[in-house]
Amino acid sequence: MSTSTTQSPGHARLARRSLEVITAHQAASGAYPACPGYEVYRYSWFRDGSFVAEAASRYGATGSADAFHRWCAKVITDRASRIERIIAVRAAGGQPAEADLLPTRYTLDGADTGDVGWWDFQTDGYGTWLWALTEHLRRHGGDPAPYREAIRLTVGYLAATWDLPCYDWWEESKEHRHGATLGAIRGGLAAVGAAGLDTAGRCGPTVTRIDTLVREQGLYGGGLAKWLGGAAVDASLLACLTPFGSVDPAGPVARATLAAIERDLVEPEGGVHRYLQDVFYGGGQWPVLAGLLGWHYARVGRTGDALRELEWIASRSTADGLLPEQAPGVRLLAPEHLAQWEERWGPNATPLLWSHAMYLILAHELGVSV
Repeated sequence: MSTSTTQSPGHARLARRSLEVITAHQAASGAYPACPGYEVYRYSWFRDGSFVAEAASRYGATGSADAFHRWCAKVITDRASRIERIIAVRAAGGQPAEADLLPTRYTLDGADTGDVGWWDFQTDGYGTWLWALTEHLRRHGGDPAPYREAIRLTVGYLAATWDLPCYDWWEESKEHRHGATLGAIRGGLAAVGAAGLDTAGRCGPTVTRIDTLVREQGLYGGGLAKWLGGAAVDASLLACLTPFGSVDPAGPVARATLAAIERDLVEPEGGVHRYLQDVFYGGGQWPVLAGLLGWHYARVGRTGDALRELEWIASRSTADGLLPEQAPGVRLLAPEHLAQWEERWGPNATPLLWSHAMYLILAHELGVSV
């Protein structure tokens, strides 16, 4: 990789544009909409928003990241009694009603979305938020005091619910326990523990339980599996390698996981599919996942491969510098399913703030300045 390539005017321009898209569409509340122009994405996910805040934090938009983290903390503390009830029910060996469990997305003012036919209970976003918050505080020397109660509640919630089946990163397969979900939870809890913010001592024991479960039931062919007991991979597992470090990023489990993803889901010219049976918008390639793959490549010294993914993402931007959820004009796994999704919801979501965030994170890893 040459410095002149990563510092090209094109990458600096798209990085500036990506930061502009993120900050321009942030709500006054601090929430980031997943996609402002796509009807069912005009909400804020903790998962998407946490990566968006990480990108903003890296490129010096600290006020934007601060506002998002404050919004998350308020969402959590506003539900303190609900969370405490869930913790108590689980401690007594019970199962909370699904309606009581925290949702995956919220309105931009922090309210529950209500019964709008969306797939709801999933826990990966709350672990991702803990990870992103601690990264932001560490990077900028922030004061954790305003977040302590929200951290305590989130840790308690995850310690109580981490082993429950739930929807995965893609709001699918509710009946399973997913490797990427467990990785996100573990990543958040480990980050809080390492930062000395685990006031109740719940992080370490829960991390140990997750590690044991994954070791016993979450591996296939030496690598991480899409879900416990499964025999397939999902590209979201890349986050278990980088940034969450659920396994040693250079160790045998990470290598086997990466090899399976490269074999099944990565295109030679760049771009990454979600999983082999994906039919959403035809099962295309996701800039978000190309960013995750490139991030891991950069962390393990494969800088040429990381640059390939950065270039691929940049090549999929529109004329006005907007990045989609799925890249148009690429190989689809299930092209016969594309029309039904376009008829249902229109063209795929653009701009997707998470796509812009992952481009920025990878660009930052490769030294692109704005």
